[in-house]
Amino acid sequence: QVQLVESGGGLVQAGGSLRLSCAASGSIFSVNAVGWFRQALGKEREFVSAIRWRGTTTYYADSVKGRFTISRDNAKNTVYLQMNNLKPEDTAVYYCAAERGLYTTTSRFWDYWGQGTQVTVSS
Repeated sequence: QVQLVESGGGLVQAGGSLRLSCAASGSIFSVNAVGWFRQALGKEREFVSAIRWRGTTTYYADSVKGRFTISRDNAKNTVYLQMNNLKPEDTAVYYCAAERGLYTTTSRFWDYWGQGTQVTVSS
């Protein structure tokens, strides 16, 4: 099993920045990728970004490219999501997730999930 705990969410004005952290524990050896999804009120959960646990390949949704940066510190078993130039449409609960199998942006195929952290961007 893998346990994931997110932190770093909060309230920020448009144009501001936040850094989310995802601390992982448990059977990390089984992880292929760690990523971030978000879910706004009344909407489905959507892919944001991911990084391979081995290697440095990263993935970004088109909506966040150029603004968000995902990174990883294996020594700390932690993945970060640096979010810059935040927009009101970024408001959502952000979830850290881990995938054991092949990489996919489809949330239902991811195996482990954190509890979520709220990000609110004001106009």
